[in-house]
Amino acid sequence: MSAAGTAATLDAALDDVAALLLHPAGPVVLAAHVAPDGDALGSSLAVAHALRSLDIEAVVSWGEEPFAVPRSLRVLPGWDAEFVVPPSRVPRAPGVLAAFDLASRGRLGLLEPLLDTAQAVTALDHHASHVPFAQVTALDPSAPATAVLAAALVDRLAVPLDPTIAGCLWVGLVTDTGSFRHPSTTPASLRLAARLVEAGAEAAALSRAVLDDVPVAFLPVLGAALCRARIAPGALDGHGLVTTWVPAVERRAAGLAVEDLAPVVDAVRRAAEIDTAGVLLEDDAGAWRLSLRSKGAVDVSAVAVALGGGGHRMAAGATLPGSLEQALEAVLDALAGVPTDEVA
Repeated sequence: MSAAGTAATLDAALDDVAALLLHPAGPVVLAAHVAPDGDALGSSLAVAHALRSLDIEAVVSWGEEPFAVPRSLRVLPGWDAEFVVPPSRVPRAPGVLAAFDLASRGRLGLLEPLLDTAQAVTALDHHASHVPFAQVTALDPSAPATAVLAAALVDRLAVPLDPTIAGCLWVGLVTDTGSFRHPSTTPASLRLAARLVEAGAEAAALSRAVLDDVPVAFLPVLGAALCRARIAPGALDGHGLVTTWVPAVERRAAGLAVEDLAPVVDAVRRAAEIDTAGVLLEDDAGAWRLSLRSKGAVDVSAVAVALGGGGHRMAAGATLPGSLEQALEAVLDALAGVPTDEVA
């Protein structure tokens, strides 16, 4: 069953997900997508805390090795709990596989085989590009974050919000709304934010940690990326494009992981004259992780999908093989194939 579009069908799907989680046929695996962000990990952790408060066996994982929580997310309540486990320690035949913030089954990575062994598969997501893969899907593309759906699910589990659960949901909400600056921010999401703070979420500290704080070693790497930025004000029908990249050798010399470089794209996109920013980060396998941001003139999710990735209109990404030159060419070709819109 898939639910999207109407409040009634979405509510029914959330009810069905809650019923499966409350009465699982075995342990529950709560799966974030590979390279988890604040929304994916915050949402899955929030539901894990809720289930475990009901004495329901639940673990949180995502399908990649080596397995490590991104540095910026190590403020999430419970990020280092014993129930956050690598794929090798996940039950092979779970009662429920519950996926959070996954637009497609491929984002399960090493956990994808569980789709065939789990007794039931559920999904909570807000990507407009979602490709169904679960038996029960609660999908709301109008939601600014999967954390909104996770909060509704926690309510259906009849678990009251506490500082731990509220903190996890806050991280999901504040990251995917861009600290409530994205157009997807709604009155309902702001009401949820108030509710989370009332429940004890340490909003200021969590927001600063996930959105602002960076290691000192990040600063010279950022400086180098800014110096090599290619700025094209006339690109994209005059809306402007900036691209840059960080080779693995520079990152390793600074002792940084690929995930530590996520803020590079946010620094690049600040140029007022530029709508779209693209940053390529070389990973340890020699592939290039692409981060795209738009201020509204370009639907970067369409660009990412064309490159085998996904995301949202104003924030998306993909992983590209090959050399830097090949990756840059692929990005520019994909951008050329996407129409632009006037920004209100």
